Amino acid sequence: MEKDLKLIVKEKYGAIAKQSLLLNQTSCCGTSGCCGDLEISMIGNEYRNIEGHHQEADLGLGCGIPTQFAAIKTGDHVLDLGSGAGNDCFVVRAIVGDKGKVTGLDFTEAMIEKAIINNKTLGYINVEFVQGDIEDMPLPDSSFDVVVSNCVLNLVPDKEKAFAEIMRVLKPGGHFCISDVVLKGTLPEKFRNDMEMYVGCVSGAIKESEYLGIIRKQGFRNIITHKIKQISIPLNVLEKYVTRKELDEFWFGERGIFSITVSGYKPNQFDY
Repeated sequence: MEKDLKLIVKEKYGAIAKQSLLLNQTSCCGTSGCCGDLEISMIGNEYRNIEGHHQEADLGLGCGIPTQFAAIKTGDHVLDLGSGAGNDCFVVRAIVGDKGKVTGLDFTEAMIEKAIINNKTLGYINVEFVQGDIEDMPLPDSSFDVVVSNCVLNLVPDKEKAFAEIMRVLKPGGHFCISDVVLKGTLPEKFRNDMEMYVGCVSGAIKESEYLGIIRKQGFRNIITHKIKQISIPLNVLEKYVTRKELDEFWFGERGIFSITVSGYKPNQFDY
């Protein structure tokens, strides 16, 4: 099942990257319909005035801007998980400068290809893109000052492995800052089981309390939730998956689908 989910994600995001290469489009979930019938935008135009934002690398797939809260410094070595076409990497490059280094890791060959093309256009020699699995990163231990990720870990079947790998590749005292999708309440079964919604970053999400619990379980300290925002899914989309009763129950009170931006620190050698 886990292999099947990964294959679905790879195929779907590969198709998005290839279509972007062919059409030079800037948003997956737009009028082109490359995300199927689910035209859901979780980020909108929030990147528009961010330094380092590169329009050709922005496929509209994020759910936050983790770099705003990541406390990245000039000269840092930063890893972006699920780097896609490279947009967050280029935003990070604007912060770390010439003395820093940026590594983007993505599971999909076509996304890596797109990111490399974008990077050649920009001419950065301290930005690199590596293909690999977040659950088993082809990267050395204790290599990065900061790890960022934008709306990706919800797609990873084993989130405990993902956060264990983040812990492994961070330097002692280093930290992560991740924007992701979490739930309050429980998704209706039909909604959760649909693969279109999975690759749309919704049905692969878990409860906020479980998500934060996984982070704590892996040993991270000083965990901070910087921002949480409810994601609005069009009614015509929801009605394909839920009954009116389920919809009323799901949205009652504090229930719903949320974008969360959270950070946590790896203890240094003196904290153990």
